[in-house]
Amino acid sequence: MTKIEKINDHSSAIHTPVGVYAVSIAPTGMEWQNILSFDNKGNWESDPVTVMGKKIVPYGANNDLPVLIRRVMDENNLAPGILERQIGLLYGDGPALYKMKFENGEINREYVHDPEIDAWLKTWEFRRFIEMAMVEYKHLKGFFVRRFRNRGARLRNEIPKIAKLEVVSATDSRLEWPERSRRLEDVKHIFTGDFENNCFNSGIATNPVYDKNDPFKYATCMSYHNSYSFARNFYSIPNYYGALKWIMRSSDIPDIIKYLTDNGIAVAFHIHSPARYWDDKREDIENENPEWTDKQINKKLEAIKDELFRTISTVLAGKKNAGKFIETVDFYDVDGNLQSWKIEPIDQKIKDFIDAQLKIGEKADSATTSGMGLHPSLSNIIVGGQLSSGSQMLYALKLYLASDTSIPEEVIFEPINQAIEANFPGKGLKLGFYHKVVKTEDSVSSEDRMKNNV
Repeated sequence: MTKIEKINDHSSAIHTPVGVYAVSIAPTGMEWQNILSFDNKGNWESDPVTVMGKKIVPYGANNDLPVLIRRVMDENNLAPGILERQIGLLYGDGPALYKMKFENGEINREYVHDPEIDAWLKTWEFRRFIEMAMVEYKHLKGFFVRRFRNRGARLRNEIPKIAKLEVVSATDSRLEWPERSRRLEDVKHIFTGDFENNCFNSGIATNPVYDKNDPFKYATCMSYHNSYSFARNFYSIPNYYGALKWIMRSSDIPDIIKYLTDNGIAVAFHIHSPARYWDDKREDIENENPEWTDKQINKKLEAIKDELFRTISTVLAGKKNAGKFIETVDFYDVDGNLQSWKIEPIDQKIKDFIDAQLKIGEKADSATTSGMGLHPSLSNIIVGGQLSSGSQMLYALKLYLASDTSIPEEVIFEPINQAIEANFPGKGLKLGFYHKVVKTEDSVSSEDRMKNNV
């Protein structure tokens, strides 16, 4: 009988009656079809879904896009590292306050120290906030924020201020469905709860959306900060969304090769067994059990076959069976015909198969890096058997800092800078990432070069 054996979430081995293993490297399971479909399910924002009585904007075809992205990343060896590298490059030397300067027709940043703002930042975990905002943004191109107003404004009539901010995971946050339009700006509430498990145990909390025109209106409120995705009304989707198939394919290859090593992926041996041997076995069974029916005899004969071939399989298969051998006895039947066992190895072309898988892996790695928007030289990807040169890495870094950091930085710091503007009006200061100017080795004096400082 045919037996299907699972390799991983989207790869299987099929055991056919003749012992051939076939591997399916196409995604299996409805969840993967949903995440990669571009039919009407791709436009999951067209209709609301109801969870615990609340109408929400679904986040993905099954309202679980953050969870699916997490699973894809957990299974891949390359994509998480690329995102970590992007986060490190974007972070630079960390957050710093600055003001804009306009000189000689150029716009520059002047980094400054402000004791009042620094004291406020130290009252809450702002660095943790920035880290979480970066991780959420790089994975999903958007993130949710909860704001807390100071208690004194309500209890002691103190000057209202935004006391702190915190990032709320996208797995636990959803936008309320606006009844009169399909615009993010018209969303009035953001719901929080354990949406991964349909909020059965957590319930749903309702949070008003932050009003930038009245920042101290609510004791607590939430907001969604994102970079706009084309033709998406509410949530953004990550830049690498179109590369998910390649990311998943690169995750399959190690499992396929491991399965090939441990179990074999095709028929390894062709075993010839003499018909007379099984005729003699049948006669022995009939003589020992004269009362048995043909069905009972056939069942017993099949059991003998299974046990015999299981023994042969144990010897022939398995990577630990070095120096293996099998003993067989040849004989002549009553007509003088030679009856003999033969075990012939079959060329499985394993090298060709593995080479093909490795080439697919190289293509998948390249497509993953390109889809995630990071140059291979900055991702430690080997291209053409060689790592990128120092000059390639330098120019790739300069291009990345010049073109791929401004928009993410603006979105990530938007909630903090809104709070700074509300709490400290008139200062004209913002928080952003500080990046040192990267110089070539030729531009650095010999005494300052790293090689002379080692």
